[in-house]
Amino acid sequence: MPATLPLPKYHQVYLVLRQQLVERRFDGGLPGELALVKQFGVARVTVRKALERLASEGLIERAPGRGTRPIVPKAAKPAASRPPVPHLRAQLRGLLENIVSVGLATRVQVLSCETMAAPQAVAAALALPDAAPVQKAVRLRSTREGPLSLITTYVPRELARGIGRRELSRRPLLLLLEAAGVAIGRATQTISATLADVEVAQRLGIEVGSPLLAVTRLVCDVHDRPVQWLHGLYRPDRYQYEMQLSRVGGIDAKLWVSDELSAQFH
Repeated sequence: MPATLPLPKYHQVYLVLRQQLVERRFDGGLPGELALVKQFGVARVTVRKALERLASEGLIERAPGRGTRPIVPKAAKPAASRPPVPHLRAQLRGLLENIVSVGLATRVQVLSCETMAAPQAVAAALALPDAAPVQKAVRLRSTREGPLSLITTYVPRELARGIGRRELSRRPLLLLLEAAGVAIGRATQTISATLADVEVAQRLGIEVGSPLLAVTRLVCDVHDRPVQWLHGLYRPDRYQYEMQLSRVGGIDAKLWVSDELSAQFH
């Protein structure tokens, strides 16, 4: 765990485990205390304190002989889908062009590419039946200074035919989909923050518990059919997301709206 963060070590372990619980990483049960000690490089008392905090918040259940299991919250009602806003179409297109430009200006290493049954959340996002076949690809993007981001994408299997490790190592996925006949229409993107776990920290060359930008993006075609779901983790010291804003509206109801979206990395 990074000694530079102004947080007790148990709290750093707690934050990473809480994020992994939110991401449903432990549906089969959490690793044992000794495994967590080895994973985080901390004392057993530190791990226990972090687990006690998670248990007190109702996120995990600890039972002798049965290990530690996550407590899955009741599924919330899905939000009603909103139709695309026509006057934002050009801005969304600009976002997609910017995503491609980032892909063309960085080096990529394809860590894995496989066909699998879609996890429940991915199937829901892509409007597919449960466990429908999808292509999952994990890629590490780098600049001359080193690793920049760890990107995981899911694409319906029928759209990913002919797209493999070799193709993904040479061209951005959006360009490959367009070359396969998919007419890209719009994207919905969310940017938040998370903490690096052991695997991500190793891939990105940072310490466990380091802060990261987390990007979730759903790409749809011109018929509003979901064609790609992406989850990206970016080093904030090498990636910035910039928006140009303008004031519009009447004098009593002026709003900030986006003119341009751009990603900068180094």
